[in-house]
Amino acid sequence: MRIERADVIVTSPGRNFVTLKITTADGVVGFGDATLNGRELSVASYLRDHVAPLLVGRDAHRIEDTWQYLYRGGYWRRGPVTMAAIAAVDTALWDIKAKVAGLPLYQLLGGESRERCLVYGHASGRDLPELFESVRAHQELGFRAIRIQTGVPGLPSVYGVASSSAASVGSGGRYDYEPARRAARPTEETWDTRAYLRHVPTVFEAVRSEFGPELVLLHDAHHRLTPIQAAKLGKSLEPYDLFWLEDVTPAENQEALRLVRQHTTTPLAIGEVFNTIWDYQSLIQEQLIDYVRSPVTHAGGITGVRRIMDFAALYQVKSGMHGPTDVSPIGMSASVHLGLALHNFGIQEYMLHSEQTNEVFGPTLEFADGGLRPSEEPGLGIHFDEELAAKHPYEPAYLPTNRLLDGTVHDW
Repeated sequence: MRIERADVIVTSPGRNFVTLKITTADGVVGFGDATLNGRELSVASYLRDHVAPLLVGRDAHRIEDTWQYLYRGGYWRRGPVTMAAIAAVDTALWDIKAKVAGLPLYQLLGGESRERCLVYGHASGRDLPELFESVRAHQELGFRAIRIQTGVPGLPSVYGVASSSAASVGSGGRYDYEPARRAARPTEETWDTRAYLRHVPTVFEAVRSEFGPELVLLHDAHHRLTPIQAAKLGKSLEPYDLFWLEDVTPAENQEALRLVRQHTTTPLAIGEVFNTIWDYQSLIQEQLIDYVRSPVTHAGGITGVRRIMDFAALYQVKSGMHGPTDVSPIGMSASVHLGLALHNFGIQEYMLHSEQTNEVFGPTLEFADGGLRPSEEPGLGIHFDEELAAKHPYEPAYLPTNRLLDGTVHDW
């Protein structure tokens, strides 16, 4: 099973994606997702100029050896660009291996540990009536777990709040929130932590009062708080029984989570910006978090995330893989195959892709009863249309930046 070609495809059906297509001498094709929101061309260049030439002639079945070859052999290790590129190679090779075996990928990962993977959607609103409308729209679609994000009085734009109405959910247009704006430069938003900390507990009190105790609720603070502010937020949200509070503080300083843990029992999820097991070492070993957020696309592929989750299992830490629309249907499919097999699966983020995106990638995931399940097709279950992809050229797009009210650059 020698690799004959490795092609990098950049396409923009609604938003930008980077796809790796590996073809063996036998004509078997595997796909991997290498999308890195706002830095797509960096990963495309890394793959095209530095990785693809090294793959030609290698045995496609030697997945672990290839992973180590690209990780250790490059000398400059880790980082989002490198690990997204390795993830694309790894995922494509697993796709090939499963197709050769004639099995859906999850069967090669140990088989199913559950019927389907519980997922959560994103509800948001500028105020409570708009938020409630969005929650109901998600419930009507079948979601049993929902992330809650709202506007903050006095701030014109806040992370996680849709600029389109809840009625657009599932309509084929922009789902609920796509922060990357198509422009030559990032937009700038403003932030007020004290206003946010005052407002959010009142929102969850209202949501619980309106929708009852059974609805699974989540919230994302998006790295914006200091450790003591994060502790205060977690404590204030304890009465509302959150499934998790996500990215309460920038976790590069892993010791900071010790302070948060001392003050709140609200479960914590961290790691969508992490890309190796080393980023989690203290967080997992000291049980400072409850859920690992790294997706297959950004953390070294199925091999990389499986390694993290096997380590996490020793400490009863579960998966909560990142699943925004800047992870392509290839990356989402890989995460669900892995999630179905993992014993310590927790939940999967699930933002619905646009019709344009689904037409290009042809995903076959099945959504029912609040969860996702892969199809029984061999491999990932992706039907990528290269001709259609070519009709959607790359367009520059950037995530926003953030400033405090006094103009200081802040975590977005």
